[in-house]
Amino acid sequence: MTGISALVMRRLLGSLAVLLVVVVGAFFLLEAAPGDAVDAYLVSASGGDAGLIGALRQAWGLDRSPLARLGAYLWSLAHLDLGHSVAFGRPIATLIAERLPTTLLLMGAATLLAFSLGALLGLAAGNRPGGRLDRALSVGSLALYAVPGFWLGLVLTVVFAVDLRWLPSSGLEEIASGKAGLARALDIARHLVLPVTALGAIYMALYLRMMRAGMAEVWRQDFVLAAQARGIPRRRLVLRHVARNAMLPLVTMLGVQCAQMLGGSVVIETVFSIPGLGRLAAEAVGKRDTPLLLGVILVSAVMVILANLAVDLLYGALDPRVDPTGRRR
Repeated sequence: MTGISALVMRRLLGSLAVLLVVVVGAFFLLEAAPGDAVDAYLVSASGGDAGLIGALRQAWGLDRSPLARLGAYLWSLAHLDLGHSVAFGRPIATLIAERLPTTLLLMGAATLLAFSLGALLGLAAGNRPGGRLDRALSVGSLALYAVPGFWLGLVLTVVFAVDLRWLPSSGLEEIASGKAGLARALDIARHLVLPVTALGAIYMALYLRMMRAGMAEVWRQDFVLAAQARGIPRRRLVLRHVARNAMLPLVTMLGVQCAQMLGGSVVIETVFSIPGLGRLAAEAVGKRDTPLLLGVILVSAVMVILANLAVDLLYGALDPRVDPTGRRR
């Protein structure tokens, strides 16, 4: 078995214990919260009698003890069954399969924007630490990083959707537009400009500051000073030596930011009315749909585990001193 195969197999086996802890912990946290799906249903239906309440609790399995419901849920997971949503009346796997591609598209575009633009601007700032461009980008990135994501989304909506009318204010695409192919793809791209910018801009500022700080540190390393003494052109020195070594912390941060970006997508999808996994989680919380929320949390945990695995493999490709299993060569 190769090093990469061994790493993947070890991570997948270890992730089972992680997922079990996530599911059990989330279940008891939701149990500690006041109210349940029946209470949320009665609020939306403007009340109900005792007979209806008892029938709903029995139909939705809420008349059983928490341990019994947890055992039944884990047994269903062992058979790859996420259960049934009590709020939507549909299989949870179907609901997640419908919403997950939208969230992956939003997160993928935001990550690409944040990482690429942040690395490029950090490269420009770290090219000459202490220069005018470095100071300007550092101050701008600090101000941008301090802005809440939801506030930035609202400001972008007011400016570019309400005042200038350049971009749509909400949704993933025009309703019943009849567009297909390239026309539909362009319509979706227009609708994603504002949410992707709002979600990715803050992380872009973080990557910029990390890249700049990493390059400032690498400039003081002995091998860089030796390369300068040998007369290596500055462009080659910056791109092949300084920037490449400063890029490693950014790659490590990608795995950490994946979980935070999932949390940010809940806010952004709500602000821009995007039917993604984050908005589905918000709807599940509002309707006290514990099985659906557990399904969303479980899928999110799987996404974070896969993202960190991909980061480990990428880290080994960037640093020749590290093999795919994470050991120094």
